[in-house]
Amino acid sequence: MTFVLLLAAYLLGAIPTSYWVGKVFHRIDLREHGSGNLGATNAFRVMGWMWALPVMIVDVAKGFVPVWFFPGLAGVGVGWAMAFGAAAILGHVFSVWVGFKGGKGVATSAGVFMALAPLAILSGFFVWAAVTGMTRYVSLGSIVGAMALPLLVTVTPHAGGQGVVIFTAGLAAFVVWAHRGNIGRLLRGEERRIGDSEAAMPAPTPSTPVSPSSRSERRS
Repeated sequence: MTFVLLLAAYLLGAIPTSYWVGKVFHRIDLREHGSGNLGATNAFRVMGWMWALPVMIVDVAKGFVPVWFFPGLAGVGVGWAMAFGAAAILGHVFSVWVGFKGGKGVATSAGVFMALAPLAILSGFFVWAAVTGMTRYVSLGSIVGAMALPLLVTVTPHAGGQGVVIFTAGLAAFVVWAHRGNIGRLLRGEERRIGDSEAAMPAPTPSTPVSPSSRSERRS
């Protein structure tokens, strides 16, 4: 039963919310627009907040549901709750439904910690909001919030003791790793801020083929 629920947690996390919303309501593949990421931030960038909000809510629920409900169904403790949460996050980042690609795992991780350490994730939200608000970089807010979360878990009440702190540190490292492309763009000054238009994004300029006649004109 426990391993069946572990698989169920992965498959629940793997639901490609933003991809399906883009396909059903906008007839687009979100992987081909904006950053190409299947998360709430790119859904907001491409489809607007009215579509990004339900995407974010579902992505948070994908982490919360298995951690909150599955341990009771299986009769197991916090250790397995963390395993269910990890499976949901891996499902979100490496979704079987869309070629093992997905989002960065931030919203689903938030759902996991809503069940494990609600005060810590609430504090982490304020860290994310402050950094994002000051810099207008959602990715930087997510990275700093993830890095702060192990400390926040340590200093706030939570279930699971030291094991949850270790789990949080590993998850924070995973979220930072998932943002490695964003980190590169931040360092190069190429990361998009909130409010930047699509036109502001640098686009590759295709080379114009030179016809034989133009070559002849150049030689003449």
